[in-house]
Amino acid sequence: MLPSPRWDDLQAFLAVARAGRLTAAARRMGIEHTTLSRRIARLESDLGTPLFDRLPTGYDLTVDGQALVPRAEEMERAALGIWSGRPGSETDLSGTVRIGTPEAFGTFCLAERIGELALTHPGLSIELVATPRAFSLSKREADLAIGLSPPVTGRLHARKLGDYELGLYGSRAYLDRCGTPSTPDDLKTHRYIGYIDELVFSPELDYFALALPGLEPSIRISNVITQMTATLSGAGLCILPCFMADRQHELVRVAPKSVRILRAYWMLTHSNLRKLRRIRVAADFVGTIVKDARAAMVPTAA
Repeated sequence: MLPSPRWDDLQAFLAVARAGRLTAAARRMGIEHTTLSRRIARLESDLGTPLFDRLPTGYDLTVDGQALVPRAEEMERAALGIWSGRPGSETDLSGTVRIGTPEAFGTFCLAERIGELALTHPGLSIELVATPRAFSLSKREADLAIGLSPPVTGRLHARKLGDYELGLYGSRAYLDRCGTPSTPDDLKTHRYIGYIDELVFSPELDYFALALPGLEPSIRISNVITQMTATLSGAGLCILPCFMADRQHELVRVAPKSVRILRAYWMLTHSNLRKLRRIRVAADFVGTIVKDARAAMVPTAA
């Protein structure tokens, strides 16, 4: 009689398949990497086939491993459905929710109010990952991800949170020294701060040529918070989200009629997880934050 794979072994398999590295998967599961390794070895022994190629760069799925992923995910969906529908699950909210977000949104919208979610649901463990990158929900890099566009592929659900506005800003000291531009010709005489082209993680951030055609940044920085810090220091003019720049008393918006960009935030969830109560609660909380911040997100419409 063939052995039946244990569910915790299949969970271990999915964790490693998504993370690509044993240590990262073990950390996410909250177990020792030696325990995780034993579970993978046991599953491979039970199935009689290797599921991963162990490489110096990480764990790559074999052909049999790739074939097992959708079948293991079916079991995962069934298990999640059982636990989300168990008696008391609607009132006893617990577990971990990881929210992946661009650094500006995470820092200036979520971080200052995330304590409200923790206070309302003390059994909930909240992880906020605010960094300039795209998150893979299929690899469980996040349970909720805030993106700049809806997904085009994958088993993902997208919900538009709302628009946000960007404008051109400079520090008072810089403008006193170099003058405040008021015409398109004035804009040509200034120094600009922008993104490093090859490090732009979303095409929606590639707005410099759209807003300032014919001009190029002479200072390029990989993330928007550091860009704002450089702008505050008087290094030049920079296109920044209004909801973060308008909080800085030393920053002044210039040429608002000429330089106004609208972008949107989208909340992305994996189809396997979106019906779990802890995910729904966290998603509704993020939606409420954006709704409350509407006037700051799009100030010219307020």
